[in-house]
Amino acid sequence: MIPAAEVHEFLARSGWAGARVEPLAGDASFRRYFRVVDEGRSAVLMDAPPPHEDVRPFVAVDEWLHSIGLSAPEILARDVDHGLLLLGDFGDWRLREFLDSDPTRERELYELATEVLVHLHSHPPMAGLPPHGLQQWLEELALFTDWYCPALHLSVDVDSFRKAWSEVLEPVAKDGLGPVTVLRDYHAENVMLVRGRDGVRHFGLLDFQDALVGHPAYDLASVLEDARRDVSPDIERSMIDRYVAATGTAETFERAYWVLAAQRNTRILGVFTRLWKRDNKPHYTAFQPRMWGLLERDLSRAELEPVRRWFDLNISPEHRAAPWAEAA
Repeated sequence: MIPAAEVHEFLARSGWAGARVEPLAGDASFRRYFRVVDEGRSAVLMDAPPPHEDVRPFVAVDEWLHSIGLSAPEILARDVDHGLLLLGDFGDWRLREFLDSDPTRERELYELATEVLVHLHSHPPMAGLPPHGLQQWLEELALFTDWYCPALHLSVDVDSFRKAWSEVLEPVAKDGLGPVTVLRDYHAENVMLVRGRDGVRHFGLLDFQDALVGHPAYDLASVLEDARRDVSPDIERSMIDRYVAATGTAETFERAYWVLAAQRNTRILGVFTRLWKRDNKPHYTAFQPRMWGLLERDLSRAELEPVRRWFDLNISPEHRAAPWAEAA
């Protein structure tokens, strides 16, 4: 977490010469974040070094979110060629830690998380974003058989894996809901509570550069089946009902919710294994027991029976949550 050499030149050009640069957060990608402090003011520096990263998608989505009345960081200065953005500072009230300190507000704040999605989905999807549909869902699922299974020395039937998932995902792809803008990584560690803002603008959105155009159930599953914190089944049930009541999507949405939650959780099991094996970030494996708990619950749904059958035949119980819990 040492700033790149060109950071101080960028800050000087942007009116922040001599500012103090403090490490703020790393990321699963190559992006790094710093807080820039100077005489009573602060900002956040995103360092997204090319060629590994490209800040232009972040800038485009940021500006679009502003245009529809949601809170995204104000872009104070930019150096796209060097992957540097100076952003408005939302402060320190991240939803994850805020709820850890005051769990009595969980229902209230997940209601707001749901309202943000209702607001987002009431607008036509952002133009120019890549699609997130059946083909992409199946490609993402390959992360499980490509990374998770080899890491545990499992030989599995990849063809029947894809066939089972196709059987449950095809009806979702054809259900007529959406398309909407999908933030894709909407969860409690990517939301800030912004002081002085009410309604949906109270949530400051982060990490949306991978936004896509896809199904409205995806982001609700992302925030309620969170890889990093437990959300009670009661809250999850209430928020699904709240979204359905606001949008009139009924049982069609519910089926999609459980299928896409299972798809996402299976993908993440592969992603976290890849972060460990390829990117030398073993701390992500600590989330695997929670991911298995979520996936097992999803697989109990009738609409996921073909996928549940594949898991029962190919991934024995001792190769699910147990090895990760033991490692932790």
